[in-house]
Amino acid sequence: MEHIAGHKPALTWVVRICVTILVVLWLIPTVGLLVSSFRDRDDISASPWWQAPFPAEQTFATRIAGEAVQQADGYLLTGDIHDLPEANGAGRITAFGVSRSAPTGIAAGDTTDLPKGGTLTVHPDGSFEMLTPEAPDAKGQRLYFAAEVPPEFTTANYESVLYANGMAQAFINTFTVTIPATIIPILIAAFAAYALAWMEFPGRGLIIAGIVGLLVVPLQLALVPLLRLHNDIGIGQSFVGIWLAHTGFGLPLAIYLLRNYMAGLPKDIIEGAKVDGATDFQIFTRIILPLSFPALASFAIFQFLWTWNDLLVAKVFLPSDSESWVMTRKIADDLLGSRGGDWGILATAAFVSIAVPIAVFFLMQRYLVRGLLAGSVK
Repeated sequence: MEHIAGHKPALTWVVRICVTILVVLWLIPTVGLLVSSFRDRDDISASPWWQAPFPAEQTFATRIAGEAVQQADGYLLTGDIHDLPEANGAGRITAFGVSRSAPTGIAAGDTTDLPKGGTLTVHPDGSFEMLTPEAPDAKGQRLYFAAEVPPEFTTANYESVLYANGMAQAFINTFTVTIPATIIPILIAAFAAYALAWMEFPGRGLIIAGIVGLLVVPLQLALVPLLRLHNDIGIGQSFVGIWLAHTGFGLPLAIYLLRNYMAGLPKDIIEGAKVDGATDFQIFTRIILPLSFPALASFAIFQFLWTWNDLLVAKVFLPSDSESWVMTRKIADDLLGSRGGDWGILATAAFVSIAVPIAVFFLMQRYLVRGLLAGSVK
């Protein structure tokens, strides 16, 4: 009964569990990046992203000063920590201290001795009483305290990133690089793949073997020689240069992928078109291209994602001035350099940069598997 048509394999649940695990593993960092992009730097430092909906404990430093009331046993100063500017956003007080070595060594509600004499009591609601033998000076008493801060989400990070100096230009530059660098190799590879799949000429097998060999060659080996060639022919570091560089680096995979797909198309269709008098160009444009759309879309996804997220090739083949930077270089050389500790800004910039690739992937993902599996079965 195991091979009857319509009978589900016994291990279907294993496949579903594996797919679910892979999806969850992929979603976890993406969701974390999204949540972090709506938090400020202090919240990110205080708690991980999965605790963002809950209050987090943060440490504050301030000075308490003011006019004390003279009493029989000294001078009494009272007030509320929440009224101090440094305690903005603080909630329930959990601990406090008067020295930097032990900033939260005393539980809220307890009383501690001050270094210069006197006592200090800080309550969980933020009220405090400081009793000193002499009138407090204008400088005030240093106070450290830990407080629960309610969760807060803001769009300020997106405003900083989207309206940052040069970010809009970097976004346009990324499209300027990515779109031609995706279309040009597809056009060239489509013609080459048809020739290698359906046209007979000497050396075709060697060319196919050479293309397969180029798939394993690291592009880093060609960066310096290719840049020298660009300088010699006059295109140097320019948009034309990076278009041709991405075209050269993407052609082996494009030709290999499209050739396998075209070789798996029904031979009767091609022979019938030739009997009817169609030329190779007519067969290619009217029959092969429409039937090869899944493979074309599959490579377009790969090439678009690779070009959009590229940093190395952009650094080598684009001008060094900031007006020509793409988003990856803007984030790496500008935001990461000037705001290396501001994780909220970096998370927002990273999420903005991956938003377009994610949209492209989900819009065209149904063609991805069809294009990758093309030619694997007959």
